[in-house]
Amino acid sequence: MRIRPFYFFLIISAFMVSALGQQATPTPQLYSESTLRQLRELQKAALRSDYAYTRTAYLSNNIGPRISGSAQAQRAVEYVADEMRKLGLEVRLQKVMVPHWVRGDERGEIVEFPGMAPGTTQKIVLTALGGSIATPADGSTGEVVVVSSYEELNQLGRERVQGKIVLFNTIFDRRLAESGYGGNAYGQAVQFRGGGAIAAGRLGAIGVLVRSAGGSQNRLAHTGAMRYENGVPQIPAAAVSFEDAETLAYLAKMGKVRVRIVLTPKTLPDAESFNVIADIKGTEKPDEVVVVSGHLDSWDLGTGALDDGCGVAVSMQVPYLLKLLDLKPKRTIRMIAYMSEENSGNGGEVYGKAETANLARHVAAIESDLGASHPIGFLFSGKSEALPYFAPLSAILREQGAAQSQIQPGVGSDIGPLTRAGVPSFAPWFDTRTYFNYHHTAADTFDKIDPKQLGEVGSVTAVLAYGLANLEQPIPR
Repeated sequence: MRIRPFYFFLIISAFMVSALGQQATPTPQLYSESTLRQLRELQKAALRSDYAYTRTAYLSNNIGPRISGSAQAQRAVEYVADEMRKLGLEVRLQKVMVPHWVRGDERGEIVEFPGMAPGTTQKIVLTALGGSIATPADGSTGEVVVVSSYEELNQLGRERVQGKIVLFNTIFDRRLAESGYGGNAYGQAVQFRGGGAIAAGRLGAIGVLVRSAGGSQNRLAHTGAMRYENGVPQIPAAAVSFEDAETLAYLAKMGKVRVRIVLTPKTLPDAESFNVIADIKGTEKPDEVVVVSGHLDSWDLGTGALDDGCGVAVSMQVPYLLKLLDLKPKRTIRMIAYMSEENSGNGGEVYGKAETANLARHVAAIESDLGASHPIGFLFSGKSEALPYFAPLSAILREQGAAQSQIQPGVGSDIGPLTRAGVPSFAPWFDTRTYFNYHHTAADTFDKIDPKQLGEVGSVTAVLAYGLANLEQPIPR
C-alpha cells in the first residue's frame, strides 16, 4: 500500500465520531427489516468463513510476489477472474498499462570507517527503492552524509553534498505506532523514501539511502516507490535497515565513512495488465453500483499477503457469501481487484476515468488495503450528514468490536479518483500497531495472517457492501 503523507496529517475538520453517537434529526427508513436480518446472517457467515483465508494463501503462497508487469501479476489476474466466474459473476478485464521495473541484484558494504580492521569491509542490508536507476556496474562508492530532514540537507549545501551519498536517517516512531497510530508514524517517515533522491540529486549527490520507513527491528529493509523530477539528475536510491542506519549514523559521528552500493534494477517498457472487475447484479437498481475492492499487485520482497492479498480476498468473499446465503442485493455489488497500486496507481486512475459518466450511479466505494489486523470499525470519506445512515450497520458490527467510524479526507488510494469525484467512500478501520513491522518488507508473508482477524475484516467489508447496496435512501453527497 502507498500511503500519502496528507492522508494522516490533514487536520480533519469533520473530527472523530462514533456512528452510534450521532444526535441526528429523524431520517426515513434506511434498511428494511429483512435487510437487517440478512446483514446479521451475513456477519455471522463472514466470521465463520475461511474463503478469504484460503484465497489469501493462494495469492501469496501459490502465486507469490506480484509486482506490476510480472508473470505473477498476470497469473493473479487470471486466478481472480476464474474464481469470480466460478461464482457466476459477470467478469471483465479492464486494460491498464503499468510500469515494469525489475529489481535485479542489490548489495552494500561499508568500505571505510573509524576503527576498521585493515583489509575488511562491513556488510549493510539494503534494498532498491521501486523505480530507482542502477548504479554503475562496479557500484557507487562515496562518503556518507547523514541528515534527518530536508532542511538539514539544504543547510549543508552543494559544497558538502556533491559527490557523496546522502543517508536520510529519520526514525520511524515506534511509540506512536504502539499507541495505535501506525499510519501516522509511517506518514512522517515515508516522505524521504519518495522525494529523497530528488533533494539529494539536486545538490549533486551520487546516491541516496533512506532509513526504512517501518517498525521492523529485524534487519529488514523496507522498499516502496520513489520519484524523480525533470531537470534534476537521477541517482540510485535504496533503503537500509533500522540496524544499518543506526550503525552508519554512529560511525559518521566519529569520522569519515564511505560505502559502496551495487544496484542493478531495470526499467522496461510499460506492460499491459488488467483490473479484474466482477459484478453481482442488483435486483432492483442494477445500474447503481457499490464497489468493494483491494489491489492485486504487491512489492517483490515478500509475497504480498498483508499488502494486499488479503484485501483482494475479503473483496472476493463478498459475492461468495451472497451466493452461499442466496442473498440478492438491490444494487449491483462490483468486486474490483486493481492493478499497479504500489508503483503508479494506474489501475484506480484508469477505472475512475472510464467511469466518469457513471459516477453519479456509484453509490459507494469500499477499499481494504491496510492488512488484516482487528478492525475497530470503518473509515468514511464524505459528508458528515451521511453518518446517521450507517448507524444501523455499526450496531450490527458492535458485536465484534467494530462499531466505530471516523471521517477522513481519503480512505484508499485506488478508490481515490472516486472519492475526489464525490462518491461516498469507506475502508475498514484497522489496529495498525504491528502492520508496519512487515509492510513492504520480505516478512510480508502468509504466516502473518490471523484467520480470526481476517474473518473480522471480511465481516466489516461484507456488512458495509450489502448494507449500502440495500439502502432505502440515497447517501447524502
